[in-house]
Amino acid sequence: MKPYPRSRLLVFLALGVVASACVGPEVGGATTSVVVASPTTDLETTTTSTTTPSNTTTTRPVFTLFGKVVDAARLPVPGATVTVGSAELTTGPDGSFTFEAVEPEPFRVSKRGWTEARVSWETGSSFFLVTIGPKKVRGLRVNAGAAADDAHFEWLLKLADKTAVNAFVFDTKPDGGTVLYDTTVGEAHDIGAVDVWYDPTERLAETHAHGLYAITRIVVFEDAFRVKARPDEKLAGPWVNPMAETAWGYNIDLAVEACELGFDEIQFDYVRFPAGRTARVSGQLSLTEAERVGAIEGFLAEARSVLRPMGCSMSAGIFAIVVSVPDDQGLGQKPEELSGQLDVFSPMVYPSHYSDGWLGFDDPNDHPYAVTADAIDDALPRLQTGTRLRPWLQAFWWTNSQIRASIQAAEDRGVGWILWNVRSNFDRAALPSSDEVDD
Repeated sequence: MKPYPRSRLLVFLALGVVASACVGPEVGGATTSVVVASPTTDLETTTTSTTTPSNTTTTRPVFTLFGKVVDAARLPVPGATVTVGSAELTTGPDGSFTFEAVEPEPFRVSKRGWTEARVSWETGSSFFLVTIGPKKVRGLRVNAGAAADDAHFEWLLKLADKTAVNAFVFDTKPDGGTVLYDTTVGEAHDIGAVDVWYDPTERLAETHAHGLYAITRIVVFEDAFRVKARPDEKLAGPWVNPMAETAWGYNIDLAVEACELGFDEIQFDYVRFPAGRTARVSGQLSLTEAERVGAIEGFLAEARSVLRPMGCSMSAGIFAIVVSVPDDQGLGQKPEELSGQLDVFSPMVYPSHYSDGWLGFDDPNDHPYAVTADAIDDALPRLQTGTRLRPWLQAFWWTNSQIRASIQAAEDRGVGWILWNVRSNFDRAALPSSDEVDD
């Protein structure tokens, strides 16, 4: 099928061939706005034989289906698949699509990790505005060892099949800055960061075959390899200075490659200034909060401008404390500013890391539901419209029932979750079944 020529489409609209316009009902979870037009001037010509010496030429009109796929905020959704009969195409950076067909027929719009829309196209050339939305993600972290070990990875796949888990979060550049696969980003090889553990293409194929959403985790500013190779970008210790814009491109290049490999979402972690003792000696506390937050927001905005047109969602791991206090804690992270650059905001809600006395509890780690619920309740009203909350939840130092309690706090508030365990060891009893959760 040939794409509908843009020049012809403009003429088509300018000539006023649109016959009527209406807003269609919600179809298959999608809202569609429909403009019905007369057939295009393109014709399919066939020649038939008759009993007379001459040939009779008949024509059949070719109808055009065109439109745009958007999310609830009316932002374009690139990378969505539009399927008409046995033919399909992918929406472009602006979410648009165009089909030509001899006969109108129902079509569907799908994207991994998003709701599917089924739309009725019955007559004439038509324009559709189709709205789809992301599904609630419930994920497990897959570390380098688990991704490299066939048996461990197969066990995780079977665990997902038997539970409500519908996503995996892979490390491709974890803490310290090692790149765990044979990247084509030359700079990673130049600075000695590459240490091949697994083939992401192979693991992604298996993940998607099980219907799972695939996220990769890329640690940004904590990078021992880069500070050694690029000392002019060093802040302190193993930390790259987030204000050094020359350092942004390397991580964005890795993110672009991950998107091209087939990851559905890129999550940037350690996308902040350092904490603790490193913060006290780095000089970051002499910066204004606006300068710190501006540096992190600037990096995320640059990454978003590249990744969104490619069809990959973007998220960030966030220090959970910043959702419950008014300032950035010296880290450069504030929900109001950063959430505007993200599809998903992921605070790391680990009650074991909260100070004694938090919420009046002698040991917050003994209160998984209350601490998790409080963090989510603090975060939700601070996010910009269109940004989803999906916390990292603690899956270590707890019993299965405590993990379930933390998950339940997220489920009760209608948000997804991803579980952190450093060794990627999870117990079936700690996870809800599909029947126990509400999408």
